Amino acid sequence: MGFTEKAKNAAEDLAGKAKEAAGKVTGNEELEAEGKTDQAKSSLKDGVEDVKDAFKK
Repeated sequence: MGFTEKAKNAAEDLAGKAKEAAGKVTGNEELEAEGKTDQAKSSLKDGVEDVKDAFKK
């Protein structure tokens, strides 16, 4: 996985965590769920990149 993709995925994960925390603090369940979704997308992208890397070896 390239450094750029890792950085993008990490940024998306952090943004998701921030949204989730903001949603919890404000009682906004929709924002909290959106944050969890962003984190899940980031994890999925990391997994896809790991599979790509495995095939490159």
